[in-house]
Amino acid sequence: MTDLGYSKFIEAVEKPYLDEGFVVARVIEEHRGQYVVKNNLAEFSATVIGKLMFYSSSREDYPAVGDWVIIKPVNNNQATIHQIMPRKTLLKRKSSGQTDTQIIASNIDIAFIVESPDRDYNLNRFERYLALVSSGNIKPVIVLNKIDLLSAKELELKLNELKKRFNDIEILPISTIFGIGITDLINSFLCGYTYCFIGSSGVGKSSIINVCMGKNLIATGEISSTRQRGRHITTTRSLYILDSGGILIDNPGMREIGLVDAKTGITDVFSQIKELASKCRFSNCIHIHEPGCAILEAVRAGELEKEKYDNYIKLVKENEFNTITKLEKREKDHKFGKFIKQAKKQMKKYK
Repeated sequence: MTDLGYSKFIEAVEKPYLDEGFVVARVIEEHRGQYVVKNNLAEFSATVIGKLMFYSSSREDYPAVGDWVIIKPVNNNQATIHQIMPRKTLLKRKSSGQTDTQIIASNIDIAFIVESPDRDYNLNRFERYLALVSSGNIKPVIVLNKIDLLSAKELELKLNELKKRFNDIEILPISTIFGIGITDLINSFLCGYTYCFIGSSGVGKSSIINVCMGKNLIATGEISSTRQRGRHITTTRSLYILDSGGILIDNPGMREIGLVDAKTGITDVFSQIKELASKCRFSNCIHIHEPGCAILEAVRAGELEKEKYDNYIKLVKENEFNTITKLEKREKDHKFGKFIKQAKKQMKKYK
């Protein structure tokens, strides 16, 4: 089980759930309500029991890749999921066009944020990903892929701007085509730790995993001769085990990264702004037009980049809106659930 990331944390919360016929497994694949779970005994195709579905009020109440779950085997290759064990960490975002949140993966130790110069590379997008990762209590590492597309001077400029903006984050420049930086990446994987790769479509996440695994486990799109871009192929989330014992989770590329419940993550990413905020004249300053705002003064003095400030305000507003919307939906779902329970009681009464 240690090969799947089993730890003292899982062991501590496991015992109260276990009963005769129940065992622990980890979700390694998800396919629209169908799951593949694995433990030291076998690999099972699994579904969630009706009771768990009935009491679920949001997507977060359903299993996700990386979850540890309590299952009951039905036969040698099928099982039912009865309980999701407490999550150590959780990576989630606002679902595109919906009020609900989408779980990307759970129980992650380190998240590799992958971008490449031929896609939608920009520093603001990195900050968005970093806020997403930090809000889930996950350690981030920045991976700049496809550096073979850059000249030596262009690469130096890219790395300098990344180090200036994110001086406390590890940065790995790599090229899967020429094998540059791959050894350093592979050596960073530790036995029993779970890692995930997140980033936009076509930045090369699946190619990186294939190189790290030493085999073509994941299909990748061919590079266009006119656009020099790999096509996005991954459509599901899957968990893989490295020879070193490290555990990798691949995720589909994300066109939109909506932040929700990410106040702490945003604060962590914009630590300079957090420090400046403590010097504002008013404790409830929202840093937009208030007199005596230390953040606005720092922008005017050139001590804080205007682009960084603008991105901070944008992410704060977005997170506040999405979080309020989510809470409103949960309240409506709660009221509807109470209505259903009351209706069932009335039906039993008049039977």
